[in-house]
Amino acid sequence: MSTIDMKLKQAIADSIKHAFDTDCELSEIVIEIPKDKSHGDYATNAAMKFSKKIGKAPRDIAQGIIDTLDKEQGSVDSMEIAGPGFINFKMKSDSLTNIIQVVLKEDERYGHNHSGNQLKVNCEYVSANPTGDLHLGHARGAAWGDSVTRLMKASGYDVTREYYINDAGNQIINLGKSLYARYAAVFGKEAELPEDGYHGDDVKKIAEELADKVGDKYLEMNDETLEFFKKEGIKFEMDKLKNDLKNFRVEFDVYTSEQAIRDAGMVEKAVEKLSDLGMTYEKEDALWFETTRFGDDKDRVLRKSDGSYTYLVPDIAYHIDKLDRGFEKLVNFFGADHHGYIPRLKASIEALGRDSDTLEVDIIQMVRLVENGEEVKMSKRLGNAITLRELCEEVGVDAVRYFFVQRALDTHLDFDIGLAKKQDSENPVYYAQYAHARICSILRATDIEEEAEDYSLLTNEKEVQLLKYINEFTNVVSDAAKNRAPNKVCNYTQKLSSLFHKFYSECKVNDSSNPQLSAQRLDLLKACKITLRNALYLIGVEAPEQM
Repeated sequence: MSTIDMKLKQAIADSIKHAFDTDCELSEIVIEIPKDKSHGDYATNAAMKFSKKIGKAPRDIAQGIIDTLDKEQGSVDSMEIAGPGFINFKMKSDSLTNIIQVVLKEDERYGHNHSGNQLKVNCEYVSANPTGDLHLGHARGAAWGDSVTRLMKASGYDVTREYYINDAGNQIINLGKSLYARYAAVFGKEAELPEDGYHGDDVKKIAEELADKVGDKYLEMNDETLEFFKKEGIKFEMDKLKNDLKNFRVEFDVYTSEQAIRDAGMVEKAVEKLSDLGMTYEKEDALWFETTRFGDDKDRVLRKSDGSYTYLVPDIAYHIDKLDRGFEKLVNFFGADHHGYIPRLKASIEALGRDSDTLEVDIIQMVRLVENGEEVKMSKRLGNAITLRELCEEVGVDAVRYFFVQRALDTHLDFDIGLAKKQDSENPVYYAQYAHARICSILRATDIEEEAEDYSLLTNEKEVQLLKYINEFTNVVSDAAKNRAPNKVCNYTQKLSSLFHKFYSECKVNDSSNPQLSAQRLDLLKACKITLRNALYLIGVEAPEQM
């Protein structure tokens, strides 16, 4: 929480305690910047919010707060009641300018806070099958999940970033058979490609590399051969995915294998435990999980009539494993097509005696690429669906990262390729990056050698607006982390950039006739630069010093 907010909230809480003998949490007190600047620097609706709790009319409570609030404690110059019980505050000038010293001192850590209280959180995202390239849905989830974890880490959460590898099941068998078929062809042996196999050039390439490496050792198809090609196929695909993600500035702390969960017997243990608890029943030679007892719309099959397990079972085992690892909160980012999967997972957690609210799932809505008003579905170069790699090559990583998190996750996203490539103020990522580069240019060009003695000369309206908004950054980071909403940081970069441009158009910075004012304004710009850079970092976007 920012210094000004903390002081003001504490002063309000203390005055409510003094005037009405009522305790209130600082988190319950809301401080806002009034839209109308004539109303003051900050405002609160605390009198209306606590009216029921205190048992008095809002304006009476507001008067009690004003009568007892310690102005020195809250760095308040003056207060007034407005409307039904709002309180407007005019702050002492040094309370606003003090933020400059805070930002310059904290530098890369400015915006960091402890609101997460070291809550142990597991965030699972991307988790694409190791059978092909990352598509745009994966890309949006990667940008969003990575930005959320950056925000959480900056807000004092103990976060683990996890990728679940779906390396078991039919798609992996088909990958192994496809790779074998390409490998056998190198030696002139015909082998049938599975109907649902993988026909891409990348599979052919790895097959040729394996042929050079191992010779004709695996020409005879048997269980050992299939396992070899499954393993090599998974490794090749995962290395490719990891490389694409690293280029996208996305990395994970933990990679968990579905096959490893199966091999450890965790699947059977989960089914056995559910059965022992009386949560299952036999029907039509299949084993059913009675998820309707926990709010699901119908019961779900765990073990099919042929004896194989459904996809739900290893997922149950996996989520129990995460809880067994001590995580207090599980956050999954699922594609829109997995929405119906949520009640089943929650039911399984509750059935096994855990709190289903431990699991929270955010749904990633669809992405549509558009250019010149027309939807773009196919790659111009490859003739198939556009991949994350190709989109980054087309418009740059910064634009892709920014565009994928600038809209709320639960809304459909139209990604405008033309706009993403524009180098003007219409392009939001360019606008924010240009503001940072412009500040750097101003700081490089200065010939002012004097250092600021204090910041008492920063009284221009544009300076005050910039100071107040820089001060808001820590609150934005905390709120965006709590709500898993990095789009709020995008909104912040746009407003901060706008306030900087307005300030610079009105306030002369490098003024040799007034070196002390220039020194103070230069420090204000340094604080703005740090804040903007830190905001962009939290959404995985670079802050260039030249453009």
